[in-house]
Amino acid sequence: MENTTSPVIQLLSKELIEQRDKILNQLPNNYSELIEQSYIYKRVPKEYMLSSILFTISSSVGLVFKLDALGFSNYVNAYFTIIGSRGDTKSEAISIATAPLKIGDDKDYDKYRENKSNQTDEDPPIKRKQILLQDATIESAKLSHENNPSGIGICKDEIFDLIQNMSNSNSRDRQKWRTFLLESYTNKFVDIGRKTTDSFRIKKTYLTLIGGLQHQFLPKMFANGNLESGFIDRILFTNIFQRNKRMTFGSIEGKVISNYNHSIENILAYKRQSEKSSESIKELTISLTDEAHRTLFDYTQQLLNRQSIAVKLYEEYCSKMSISIHKLCILVFIMCRAQESTFKSQLDMADVNLAIELNEFYFMNFQLIVRSHFNSSQSKMNVDDVVRMAIKNNASQKAVADITGLHKGTISKKWNKYVS
Repeated sequence: MENTTSPVIQLLSKELIEQRDKILNQLPNNYSELIEQSYIYKRVPKEYMLSSILFTISSSVGLVFKLDALGFSNYVNAYFTIIGSRGDTKSEAISIATAPLKIGDDKDYDKYRENKSNQTDEDPPIKRKQILLQDATIESAKLSHENNPSGIGICKDEIFDLIQNMSNSNSRDRQKWRTFLLESYTNKFVDIGRKTTDSFRIKKTYLTLIGGLQHQFLPKMFANGNLESGFIDRILFTNIFQRNKRMTFGSIEGKVISNYNHSIENILAYKRQSEKSSESIKELTISLTDEAHRTLFDYTQQLLNRQSIAVKLYEEYCSKMSISIHKLCILVFIMCRAQESTFKSQLDMADVNLAIELNEFYFMNFQLIVRSHFNSSQSKMNVDDVVRMAIKNNASQKAVADITGLHKGTISKKWNKYVS
């Protein structure tokens, strides 16, 4: 394990705080105020709340909004893992953010139980509507998704039991869970055919995921095929880099909670409308302004350039960033329009720029994990070699700084040495 007080780790942590605050300053007040007051009154790290809110929105949307850009169609389902120690309020962040989804699921469960109690033998099977799953076998998770074709979210206080299941060579569900998560990320179909139970087909999957993980379990998460299969590259990791150690009297204001809940409820209302059989438009394809399309195009080209100079662990993560940027564009679009339900507007350049900030934030989080917890040849790099390769491949100095985690001034000095 690399010394967590090394200059690179210190620099990354400082830049992560700056990047986080830059993002929070651009969020609508209905999210930023909840993040700020959760930090003050409940000592929940701001970065934890940010990821938990993004997960909640991702889970609320389902297969309702999509983005067609640069030759690909993408939806907003995303996977999050919150890294910390015991007592770091990982679960509290998830609980606060997903509270409006729990309220909805509680109501749907009561309705389901009531309908079951009134069911007769002649009635068709009653399907349970829900958004979040907390504990499920792979079979029940797929069945829950079939009952909720717009999507299902896996929400766990601790994700380690799922990781352990995926890492257990004696578990028959090991490969099934990994395959389900890998394929659902890009919305592949699932077809279940059995002799003993009803067969079903999910034409287009939509799975979201969030859970906390303690630092010491990270090596387990990266092992046993999870890294090689590309599962790790699909995760948006969140480290803790600023704790509130000050007690404060009071609690989160009711108006702040109400404003946040209102935004989530507006998203859910739009999804419920699209699910009605009478609704002719089941999906809304988000259109982009010309400037937004060009900004997304240029950024994706930068990601490809960075891939060409990155060492292995970062190279593969950069590859998935070309997908996550689309997902984050949709997330930002919905976040910024949920309060007023102005979902039929265009995705603009400001949306894309904020999505880029988020994409870079999560990449820096991934870098921090690799540098802090893994001491492998894959995570090491010779900076001079990277600079020479970047010059050869016409990559930018910023790309080298992003990949290495070093200050731009340091890269500039080395750059000038090889181009002079």
